[in-house]
Amino acid sequence: MPTQILETQTAADLTQTTADLKGWRLGDLTWKIIGAAHKVNRVLGGGFLERVYENALCLELRRAGLHVRQQHRLHVMYEGEVVGAYVTDLFVESLVLVELKAQPLLERAHHAQCLNYLRATNLKLCLLMNFGRPRLEVRRIVNHL
Repeated sequence: MPTQILETQTAADLTQTTADLKGWRLGDLTWKIIGAAHKVNRVLGGGFLERVYENALCLELRRAGLHVRQQHRLHVMYEGEVVGAYVTDLFVESLVLVELKAQPLLERAHHAQCLNYLRATNLKLCLLMNFGRPRLEVRRIVNHL
């Protein structure tokens, strides 16, 4: 049996299609998330710790009417047993993982981290955002299920 990640509440939320959840189109949702991140970057600028950007982005997304889970814990299951866990920075509308960084440069390991999360959860998209540069850096990491 392949490794999978199950939410502590229900695994069904992780495998829903975009059409099943509030009618969101994934493109529309990502534009809202990215727009909110640009606003946070304009207002705060650079130099803060990752957690400051995370808190501000969470606040901005909630103000936009989006359901956001912050520091959401997901369990990694293997043959019915928990073998690990990870905590995602933000989980928006039970559709998009958002991984935040405040680094001078994004590294391959950051990209791999997002891709592994997607493969394990069967989600389609993770937004990797780096607030550590003068201009917000956004990468869409796609799981080609």
